[in-house]
Amino acid sequence: MTITATLIKELRERTGVGPLDCKKALEQHNGDIDAAARYLREKGLAKADKKASRVANEGVIQSYQHFNGRIAVLVEVNCETDFVAKTEQFQAFARDIALHIANMAPTCVTREEVPADLLERERSIQRERVLQEGKPENVVDKIVDGRMDKFFEEIVLMEQSFIKDDSKTIEDLRKETVAAIGENVVIRRFVRYELGETDEGSAEADE
Repeated sequence: MTITATLIKELRERTGVGPLDCKKALEQHNGDIDAAARYLREKGLAKADKKASRVANEGVIQSYQHFNGRIAVLVEVNCETDFVAKTEQFQAFARDIALHIANMAPTCVTREEVPADLLERERSIQRERVLQEGKPENVVDKIVDGRMDKFFEEIVLMEQSFIKDDSKTIEDLRKETVAAIGENVVIRRFVRYELGETDEGSAEADE
Protein backbone atom coordinates (compact mmCIF):
# COMPACT_ATOMS: atom_id res chain seq x y z
CA MET A 1 0.00 0.00 0.00
CA THR A 2 1.23 3.51 -0.84
CA ILE A 3 1.85 5.60 2.26
CA THR A 4 0.54 9.04 1.38
CA ALA A 5 1.41 12.37 2.95
CA THR A 6 -2.22 12.68 4.05
CA LEU A 7 -2.01 9.37 5.92
CA ILE A 8 1.22 10.41 7.61
CA LYS A 9 -0.29 13.76 8.58
CA GLU A 10 -3.34 12.07 10.11
CA LEU A 11 -1.15 9.73 12.16
CA ARG A 12 1.00 12.65 13.30
CA GLU A 13 -2.04 14.57 14.47
CA ARG A 14 -3.30 11.52 16.34
CA THR A 15 -0.02 10.58 18.05
CA GLY A 16 2.20 13.68 18.05
CA VAL A 17 5.07 11.58 16.65
CA GLY A 18 7.47 12.84 13.96
CA PRO A 19 6.80 12.20 10.25
CA LEU A 20 9.60 9.67 9.69
CA ASP A 21 8.48 7.50 12.60
CA CYS A 22 4.88 7.77 11.40
CA LYS A 23 5.86 6.69 7.90
CA LYS A 24 7.83 3.69 9.22
CA ALA A 25 4.95 2.64 11.47
CA LEU A 26 2.48 2.84 8.59
CA GLU A 27 4.80 0.84 6.35
CA GLN A 28 5.19 -1.84 9.02
CA HIS A 29 1.41 -2.08 9.39
CA ASN A 30 0.45 -1.89 5.70
CA GLY A 31 -1.15 1.51 6.02
CA ASP A 32 -3.44 0.50 8.91
CA ILE A 33 -3.54 3.77 10.82
CA ASP A 34 -5.16 2.29 13.95
CA ALA A 35 -2.52 -0.45 14.20
CA ALA A 36 0.25 2.07 13.54
CA ALA A 37 -1.10 4.37 16.25
CA ARG A 38 -1.22 1.51 18.78
CA TYR A 39 2.34 0.54 17.87
CA LEU A 40 3.63 4.09 18.31
CA ARG A 41 1.80 4.49 21.61
CA GLU A 42 3.25 1.24 23.03
CA LYS A 43 6.71 2.17 21.79
CA GLY A 44 6.39 5.61 23.33
CA LEU A 45 5.23 4.28 26.70
CA ALA A 46 8.19 1.89 26.80
CA LYS A 47 10.53 4.83 26.22
CA ALA A 48 8.70 6.80 28.89
CA ASP A 49 9.52 4.13 31.48
CA LYS A 50 13.22 4.42 30.60
CA LYS A 51 13.12 8.20 31.08
CA ALA A 52 11.55 7.97 34.54
CA SER A 53 14.90 8.17 36.37
CA ARG A 54 16.08 11.29 34.54
CA VAL A 55 16.30 14.52 36.54
CA ALA A 56 13.42 16.95 35.97
CA ASN A 57 14.01 20.33 37.60
CA GLU A 58 12.46 22.67 35.03
CA GLY A 59 8.76 23.09 34.40
CA VAL A 60 5.92 25.25 35.58
CA ILE A 61 3.77 26.03 38.60
CA GLN A 62 0.29 25.97 37.08
CA SER A 63 -2.76 27.56 38.68
CA TYR A 64 -6.44 26.92 38.19
CA GLN A 65 -9.48 28.58 39.72
CA HIS A 66 -13.11 27.61 39.31
CA PHE A 67 -15.19 30.40 37.78
CA ASN A 68 -17.09 30.89 41.04
CA GLY A 69 -13.87 31.41 43.00
CA ARG A 70 -14.64 28.66 45.51
CA ILE A 71 -11.87 26.23 44.48
CA ALA A 72 -8.28 26.98 43.51
CA VAL A 73 -5.29 24.77 42.70
CA LEU A 74 -1.54 25.23 42.41
CA VAL A 75 0.44 22.33 40.97
CA GLU A 76 4.15 22.00 40.19
CA VAL A 77 4.84 19.97 37.05
CA ASN A 78 8.46 19.35 36.10
CA CYS A 79 10.32 18.46 32.91
CA GLU A 80 14.01 18.35 32.01
CA THR A 81 14.54 21.56 30.05
CA ASP A 82 13.25 25.12 29.99
CA PHE A 83 12.64 24.74 26.25
CA VAL A 84 10.11 21.93 26.73
CA ALA A 85 8.56 23.73 29.71
CA LYS A 86 7.49 26.51 27.34
CA THR A 87 5.92 24.24 24.72
CA GLU A 88 2.14 24.22 24.30
CA GLN A 89 1.95 20.45 24.79
CA PHE A 90 3.65 20.58 28.18
CA GLN A 91 1.67 23.64 29.25
CA ALA A 92 -1.58 21.94 28.20
CA PHE A 93 -0.66 18.88 30.28
CA ALA A 94 -0.05 21.08 33.34
CA ARG A 95 -3.39 22.85 32.82
CA ASP A 96 -5.20 19.52 32.53
CA ILE A 97 -3.62 18.31 35.77
CA ALA A 98 -4.66 21.46 37.63
CA LEU A 99 -8.21 21.13 36.27
CA HIS A 100 -8.33 17.48 37.27
CA ILE A 101 -7.14 18.19 40.82
CA ALA A 102 -9.75 20.93 41.23
CA ASN A 103 -12.55 18.58 40.25
CA MET A 104 -11.41 15.21 41.64
CA ALA A 105 -9.81 16.42 44.91
CA PRO A 106 -6.99 13.89 45.36
CA THR A 107 -5.11 14.13 48.64
CA CYS A 108 -1.63 13.04 47.52
CA VAL A 109 0.39 12.42 44.36
CA THR A 110 1.39 8.76 44.89
CA ARG A 111 0.26 5.98 47.20
CA GLU A 112 3.65 6.09 48.93
CA GLU A 113 2.66 9.48 50.35
CA VAL A 114 -0.52 8.26 52.04
CA PRO A 115 0.03 8.64 55.81
CA ALA A 116 0.71 5.35 57.59
CA ASP A 117 -1.98 5.95 60.21
CA LEU A 118 -4.60 6.53 57.50
CA LEU A 119 -3.54 3.34 55.70
CA GLU A 120 -3.69 1.33 58.90
CA ARG A 121 -7.12 2.70 59.79
CA GLU A 122 -8.56 2.07 56.32
CA ARG A 123 -7.12 -1.46 56.11
CA SER A 124 -8.56 -2.23 59.55
CA ILE A 125 -12.00 -0.95 58.46
CA GLN A 126 -11.94 -3.00 55.27
CA ARG A 127 -10.78 -6.13 57.06
CA GLU A 128 -13.57 -5.83 59.61
CA ARG A 129 -16.12 -5.40 56.81
CA VAL A 130 -14.84 -8.48 54.98
CA LEU A 131 -15.01 -10.57 58.14
CA GLN A 132 -18.55 -9.34 58.82
CA GLU A 133 -19.49 -10.45 55.30
CA GLY A 134 -18.51 -13.98 56.31
CA LYS A 135 -15.70 -14.43 53.82
CA PRO A 136 -13.33 -17.38 54.42
CA GLU A 137 -10.25 -16.45 56.46
CA ASN A 138 -7.88 -17.65 53.73
CA VAL A 139 -9.18 -15.05 51.22
CA VAL A 140 -9.68 -12.10 53.57
CA ASP A 141 -6.28 -10.49 52.93
CA LYS A 142 -6.67 -10.80 49.16
CA ILE A 143 -10.08 -9.14 49.27
CA VAL A 144 -8.77 -6.38 51.54
CA ASP A 145 -5.87 -5.75 49.14
CA GLY A 146 -8.35 -5.33 46.29
CA ARG A 147 -10.43 -2.87 48.29
CA MET A 148 -7.32 -0.93 49.26
CA ASP A 149 -6.51 -0.56 45.56
CA LYS A 150 -9.95 1.01 45.12
CA PHE A 151 -9.21 3.29 48.07
CA PHE A 152 -5.97 4.44 46.42
CA GLU A 153 -7.82 5.11 43.16
CA GLU A 154 -10.05 7.54 45.04
CA ILE A 155 -7.38 9.61 46.81
CA VAL A 156 -4.10 9.20 44.87
CA LEU A 157 -3.68 11.56 41.92
CA MET A 158 -1.58 9.24 39.73
CA GLU A 159 -4.10 6.41 40.09
CA GLN A 160 -7.26 8.43 39.45
CA SER A 161 -9.06 8.20 36.12
CA PHE A 162 -8.42 11.33 34.06
CA ILE A 163 -11.43 13.62 34.21
CA LYS A 164 -11.40 14.24 30.45
CA ASP A 165 -10.93 10.58 29.48
CA ASP A 166 -11.72 7.93 32.07
CA SER A 167 -10.15 5.20 29.92
CA LYS A 168 -6.74 6.32 31.20
CA THR A 169 -5.25 7.21 34.56
CA ILE A 170 -3.21 10.31 35.32
CA GLU A 171 -0.11 8.09 35.22
CA ASP A 172 -1.13 6.91 31.74
CA LEU A 173 -1.52 10.54 30.69
CA ARG A 174 1.89 11.41 32.14
CA LYS A 175 3.56 8.58 30.23
CA GLU A 176 1.85 9.62 27.00
CA THR A 177 3.15 13.15 27.53
CA VAL A 178 6.69 11.85 28.16
CA ALA A 179 6.49 9.84 24.95
CA ALA A 180 5.27 12.87 23.00
CA ILE A 181 7.74 15.48 24.28
CA GLY A 182 10.76 13.20 24.72
CA GLU A 183 11.54 14.23 28.30
CA ASN A 184 10.77 12.94 31.75
CA VAL A 185 7.71 14.59 33.31
CA VAL A 186 7.03 14.64 37.05
CA ILE A 187 4.00 15.93 38.94
CA ARG A 188 5.93 17.12 41.96
CA ARG A 189 3.34 18.50 44.38
CA PHE A 190 0.05 20.33 44.58
CA VAL A 191 -2.16 22.29 46.89
CA ARG A 192 -5.93 22.54 46.56
CA TYR A 193 -8.02 25.13 48.37
CA GLU A 194 -11.77 24.99 48.77
CA LEU A 195 -13.61 27.87 50.37
CA GLY A 196 -14.64 27.08 53.93
CA GLU A 197 -12.29 24.12 54.41
CA THR A 198 -10.53 23.81 57.74
CA ASP A 199 -7.69 21.71 56.26
CA GLU A 200 -5.80 22.43 53.07
CA GLY A 201 -5.37 19.54 50.68
CA SER A 202 -1.71 19.32 49.75
CA ALA A 203 0.73 16.76 48.52
CA GLU A 204 4.36 16.38 47.61
CA ALA A 205 6.24 13.75 45.66
CA ASP A 206 9.92 12.86 45.52
CA GLU A 207 9.78 11.12 42.16
